[in-house]
Amino acid sequence: MIFFRKPEEPSPEQQEGLDGLKAKAQAADLPEATRRAVDTELERLAKTDPAVAEYAIGANYIECLLDLPWNRLTQDNLDLKRAEAVLDGSHAGLGQVKDRVLEYLAQRTMAARRAASILVVDDESIARNNLRHILSREGYQVEAAANGEEAMDKVRRWEFDLIVTDLKMDRMDGMTLLEEAKKVSPNTKIMIVTGYATVDTAVQAMKTGAVHYLSKPIELDELRNAVREILKNSARHYGSRSPILCFAGPPGVGKTSVGMAVAEALGRKFCRLSLADLRDEAELRGHRRTYVGALPGRIVQAIRAVGVKNPVFMLDEMDKIAQDVKGDPASVLLEILDPEQNDRFLDRYLDVPFDLSSVLFIATANGTARLAGPVLDRMEVVTFSGYSEAEKLEIARRFLVPRQLREHGLTQPFPVFSDAGLSLIIREQTNEAGVRNLDREIGRVCRKLARACLEQGKPGFEGEIGPDLVASLLGPARFSHEAAAAAPRVGAATGLVWSEAGGELVSVEASRMPGTGQLLLTGSLGEVLKESAQIALSHIRGNAQRLGVDPGFFSGQDIHIHIPAGGVSKDGPSAGLTIAVALVSLLTGQPVRGDVALSGEISLSGRVLRVAGIREKLLAAVRGGVRRVVLPEENAADVETLRRASPGLPETLLARDIDAALAAALEGAKP
Repeated sequence: MIFFRKPEEPSPEQQEGLDGLKAKAQAADLPEATRRAVDTELERLAKTDPAVAEYAIGANYIECLLDLPWNRLTQDNLDLKRAEAVLDGSHAGLGQVKDRVLEYLAQRTMAARRAASILVVDDESIARNNLRHILSREGYQVEAAANGEEAMDKVRRWEFDLIVTDLKMDRMDGMTLLEEAKKVSPNTKIMIVTGYATVDTAVQAMKTGAVHYLSKPIELDELRNAVREILKNSARHYGSRSPILCFAGPPGVGKTSVGMAVAEALGRKFCRLSLADLRDEAELRGHRRTYVGALPGRIVQAIRAVGVKNPVFMLDEMDKIAQDVKGDPASVLLEILDPEQNDRFLDRYLDVPFDLSSVLFIATANGTARLAGPVLDRMEVVTFSGYSEAEKLEIARRFLVPRQLREHGLTQPFPVFSDAGLSLIIREQTNEAGVRNLDREIGRVCRKLARACLEQGKPGFEGEIGPDLVASLLGPARFSHEAAAAAPRVGAATGLVWSEAGGELVSVEASRMPGTGQLLLTGSLGEVLKESAQIALSHIRGNAQRLGVDPGFFSGQDIHIHIPAGGVSKDGPSAGLTIAVALVSLLTGQPVRGDVALSGEISLSGRVLRVAGIREKLLAAVRGGVRRVVLPEENAADVETLRRASPGLPETLLARDIDAALAAALEGAKP
């Protein structure tokens, strides 16, 4: 005999919880697919024994669906001046980044202010004018046309949200207009209004692409409601997709804080998700509910936590994503970051699509080299370059110093950091593109002052914190920067290089000695830089007579090229021009001017090719006291853009070939 256990009746508390879920589900504003999923799960719960684990799993699933902000959004603040003030008040510099954010806000503003436009097409002037009058009073921008051909002329010149057209007209009827308008403007909705309404014409019109069909005489309320419903759905199409921005730059330049400022400027909520060392794609996609302890993915969890569907969502450290046997998390990002797909993002736990198209995603990365090509293709990269010394000084004055003084209790009275003291910290105690270490060093000064005040029994430090006091508190300089040579030198040229910490001056030294014709390269040089030296030597040997060099100089001699700071790895093609100038100086005996610095890739024929990092290199030239910089002619636009923003740059000579660079760099050379 087989005995079946009768399901236990739910306790009053459990029944109350189930009734609460039903009431909450009825009151929730849910998409159709989500409502069906909730209703199905509620029916299953009503038949499930509350003591089994499936009951709790189902209840948690319903709670998750009901808690998600399916239709809750924050209203964007579309005040451009306020947004600009927020960005300027929270960050110094970063002009390109601020411009891109303001451009996005301008785009949203234009889309929001765009009035819905309607084209009324009818060959009867009375009917046409009546429709135009009625719809204009509803606040729509209305145009009119007497026939299909006139309507098509307007459609080609103007984008309409809705066309309200009669069916029977001379010179192109409504059905032909429907077909032709769909070819020119696929997003335009078309409503048929006719006095010759039949089932066949209605079916044909709907199959052809019409969204609504009304018969004359028209009920005004029915017309207004139909137009309002059509344009409500159409309005979601415009301005609904947000761009996918990728803030790429070295650590400490403010990528995360700019994202928070963007959220404040737009009046949106902000959430952040670190992707560093993310290995399991289920962390983003979620786990199926069949697994014990299943949860939604971290994307959906974050959206649920902020309570709105259009936050500013920062995907931090995207270039640190890893992959293993559990899958490739970057494959999930292809869907999340694709505006064509993310309006129906499918989390495995939810098992119903969720719209992410209104989320403003901002990814951050130290560089784009490690990002997968398809992922990078879906984002708009906004490059964060390093701060100049002047920008760091302003950031320290406006943000870092006041915060550190408050955190260390040095507010009664406030000590005064002099510009010279801050500059000493920037130049001698830090070497970075951002300001993270600068903030730490200012904090070190404040801690030492706080300790001194306590030991001396003083309520605070009163006075100026200048370079002498900073040097005594922080000790000897940790970093030094190359400066322009004091006098012309033979066989030595100054180059401009880019590094993660910003631009630097380097000295390229060349020497020769009796030998067997070898080229010796030292200074921890990479393969690309070694190839640049080989190219420079080959060009000089091939053009020795024109350059004034003994054609047989390499047969019985060795050439040694050295770039100091051998403990630092160096690579890249931009040192090729500097090496060529140093070699020509060595072989001709003409000294290189001490106040000239160079940067440029060279070809075997002597052309000077474009290089990157112009901003950082020119700022390094200013810091090192360089009076003339030689750069490739192809970088003319970069130089002009930077010169407009920073008028105090040194004289810049744009060289097309090595001959022009030699004329500018060698002492006594003919221009």
